[in-house]
Amino acid sequence: MKIVVTGTRGIPNIMGGVETHCEELLPRLVELGYDITVIRRRNYIREEKPLTEWKGVKIIDIDAPKSKKFEAIVHTFKAINKAKALGADIVHIHTVGSNLLTPYARLLGMKVVMTHHGPDYDRDKWGKVAKKVLRLGEILGCKFANQVIVISNTIKTLIEERCGRTKDVTLIHNGVQQPEICSYPEYFCELGIEEGKYILCACRFVPEKNLHHLIDAFLLLGKSKRIPEDVRLVLAGDADFEDDYSISLKEMAKANNVVLTGFVKGRKLHSLLTHAACFCLPSSHEGLPIALLEAMSYNIPVVASDIPANMEIGLDDSHYFPCGNIEKLADRLEEMSVSSHKIRYDLHQYDWDVIAEQCARVYDKC
Repeated sequence: MKIVVTGTRGIPNIMGGVETHCEELLPRLVELGYDITVIRRRNYIREEKPLTEWKGVKIIDIDAPKSKKFEAIVHTFKAINKAKALGADIVHIHTVGSNLLTPYARLLGMKVVMTHHGPDYDRDKWGKVAKKVLRLGEILGCKFANQVIVISNTIKTLIEERCGRTKDVTLIHNGVQQPEICSYPEYFCELGIEEGKYILCACRFVPEKNLHHLIDAFLLLGKSKRIPEDVRLVLAGDADFEDDYSISLKEMAKANNVVLTGFVKGRKLHSLLTHAACFCLPSSHEGLPIALLEAMSYNIPVVASDIPANMEIGLDDSHYFPCGNIEKLADRLEEMSVSSHKIRYDLHQYDWDVIAEQCARVYDKC
């Protein structure tokens, strides 16, 4: 069975939750016997010699305008045309915005699997028109896709209520890989941090991640001397599109001695997760956050906002704070960051191997 995947910027080593999802899932589907091709957006490729295959996944790069508003839809249109030319049996389209073109893929005679990663129209970065377009993508995807995958019960309920889709909807969670416990003294020296003496957040620099709230809460702790003076705040990530928010966030961070690592993966990220005193995800919007699951796999204390997607993970109440409440966030950071004990979380339902088998069964239903 030939599957073409679009709606993602690409794999491997490209920033984003959907990108991490695809990076983990697609090679496993190849191992299960599926012919998988991912269509990447050329402007995100940083390899010296662009890949044509990675872990058995075939890779094709297609140009797309570097535009927050038009990049995804233009790229998806080109990717669907490419899928037809390749003789794809199924086009697997990720994210609601890209699923605007689900009817087009069906018109070309291909089956469509939609993965709904979350209501992107709730993101703070979008204006009124963009939000309406994204809602339309959700509606069209849910109406015309042969099969719909949702990554959380919250999203399953949402599409039942907003789109009336109850048939051929499969809940398949995001997953988490086994942690790579490691140290990287040279990198920590470069950043100016010490093991066990920093609070970590790893995500994209967009408004709905509320990183400005995290900085405010950290400053509140420092001013009231509720954490040791040598504890730092580390923000690992960057923005896809440099805008007023990301620029002001970086200025705010630099003015307050916050450590900015840029986008990191591999040994650098693993070492940061291994030795963090605490991981924090203060978002106002998530689907099912892989970054939070990954931090939990390292058994470090975590703090998260009480939005439905985070609450669905089922942490103890002591790990959550009311979204947007800086004082409560500071309280949780204080409680968790001064704790030196490891926490063993139950992550059995977030196994990528099981998730690949679940996705394969969805393909077989088409």
